[in-house]
Amino acid sequence: PYYLSSQIDEANVYTVSPEALAARGVKLRLGQRASRLDRAAQRLLLEGGDSVEYDDLLIATGSSAVRPPLPGIDGARVYDHWTLADTQALRQLVGPGAEVALIGAGFIAFTLVNPLLHAGCKLTLIEREPQVLPRMLNHEAAAILEGWLAEHGVQVLTGANLRRIEDTPDGTKRLTIDHPRLTTHNARLVIVATGIRPNLEWLRDSGLTIGQGLIVDQHLHTNDPGIYAAGDVAEITDAVTGERTVMAIETAAMEQGRLVGAAMAGQPKYYAGGLAMNVIEAAGLQAASFGQWAGAEATDGRAAGGHYRHYVWNGDRLVGGVIVGPARQVAGENDMGLLKGLVQAGQPLGPWKQ
Repeated sequence: PYYLSSQIDEANVYTVSPEALAARGVKLRLGQRASRLDRAAQRLLLEGGDSVEYDDLLIATGSSAVRPPLPGIDGARVYDHWTLADTQALRQLVGPGAEVALIGAGFIAFTLVNPLLHAGCKLTLIEREPQVLPRMLNHEAAAILEGWLAEHGVQVLTGANLRRIEDTPDGTKRLTIDHPRLTTHNARLVIVATGIRPNLEWLRDSGLTIGQGLIVDQHLHTNDPGIYAAGDVAEITDAVTGERTVMAIETAAMEQGRLVGAAMAGQPKYYAGGLAMNVIEAAGLQAASFGQWAGAEATDGRAAGGHYRHYVWNGDRLVGGVIVGPARQVAGENDMGLLKGLVQAGQPLGPWKQ
């Protein structure tokens, strides 16, 4: 996102350079796509006929953006924001005064709000659910965020159904929408952020067990003990609810990757499961949720600085929560890590619950 708004150079996008990997003995094969898995021969087949033998294999093929099946959704100047190529194309169009329509108002969309505002764009969010961030915030928290965005010049349309996207004679895109306040909207470009799908099609005939993702155990093994999965393709256990899920968030992927690396190096560690935690910042307002934030037994209140807090309980155990407030104020409280730790530990709080 920061490259999109030109706040950083392209060189700062990369985590590590090919030269640095080569210096550590890592064989890097760019531009080669895995096509099939021969588990009996312990061989990964690549498009073009090449292959790679393995003793241990980590599958971390991530996910791809998905678009709703609507007329015009694949037309010119309709973009995802998922790859470096997407960003490079968008950088040619965003700028002061550019009208941008952002389809979807989930976590992915909110990674784009600040960069687009920083670039001087006029932004409209179009979300079919009744609120923004429906899988991250409760209604009260979402309402605070929506009001804040409106105060900062962002048009927010929730409960809006996009019907079609068309080209106009003046070169803009016309969006036809079912919404009480607006039925058409013109934009210079459209960015679609309506969800993702794990990249698993190449594994359908592999014999690996696939549910929502590749099903893994508490050491991140698949049903083949020599094959691990991590990140957006792994179906794990939610540490709070005990339910199976794909937890497509950066913190979960990083933890899983470290554990698999340790296991491959002969130091296997137990994976206790993932904890859902998302944090966004939009126009100076921070919103965060963690754990089982949508639970029924909850208390609402305000922190000393005045920002909104929503805690979810199982008896006297904290199992989730939502925090929304000015970013500096929330950061000043400096207790989000403590709250996350309480959820992970499942520690009874007794009278300290109050």
